[in-house]
Amino acid sequence: MSRTTLSVNLNKIAVLRNSRGGARPDLRTAAETVIAAGCGGITVHPRPDQRHIRPDDVRLLAALCRDRVEFNIEGNPFAPARGDYPGLLPLVEQTRPQQVTLVPDGDGQLTSDHGFDLQRDGERLQPLVRAFAALGCRVSLFMDPDTPALERAAEIGATRIELYTGPYAHAHAHGDAFAALQACARSARRATAAGLGVNAGHDLDLHNLGDLLKAAPQIAEVSIGHALIGEALYAGLDATVRAYLRVLAGARD
Repeated sequence: MSRTTLSVNLNKIAVLRNSRGGARPDLRTAAETVIAAGCGGITVHPRPDQRHIRPDDVRLLAALCRDRVEFNIEGNPFAPARGDYPGLLPLVEQTRPQQVTLVPDGDGQLTSDHGFDLQRDGERLQPLVRAFAALGCRVSLFMDPDTPALERAAEIGATRIELYTGPYAHAHAHGDAFAALQACARSARRATAAGLGVNAGHDLDLHNLGDLLKAAPQIAEVSIGHALIGEALYAGLDATVRAYLRVLAGARD
């Protein structure tokens, strides 16, 4: 089985920049640093309220990643255009990332905290999934572990799911991760049996990542931002990316 790809989420770099105004810290420099350190992808999650990543950032990073590493844009496909934010589908059409990850988040959420309910949202999602796929993007749906109708993601045209690992990370931090870990493992097996690839993300860090990958070796990609950028404050961005890559290599070896 091939090694899991590390996609570095740069939202927190944009949060720091926006908190002060101006251009520091610089997203281009951050992206160049993590690519040079060996990551396999860059992830961003532009929101209509532009609390961190802005549409111009997406365009800059799309050009920077092209022919170098994968570019993954996360976002709510149902959110309408607002101000400079053109909506997720038009932004993806402009930038053509390798992957788009659809997430059911709203302005009131501090961060993504749940996956899609495909029994409720599947019919509404299907034409949007097909529209993103028609642009040449791999489409991933953000899903809770052990969710009912997970297999329907394949029926509506998605290529992958991204397992929401927040509950697992919380349980791991409290020393009682067995049940949450088994839920992730079961969901990865279900997705694979349905012909779906498996990604994972949210609150993953250097301490909990290895256990997850050993339990769910089907995971093709992890998207990590908040913890990685926090750890980089102490160790440096290059060294932190390389530390994650060692964990990924160890989980496969």
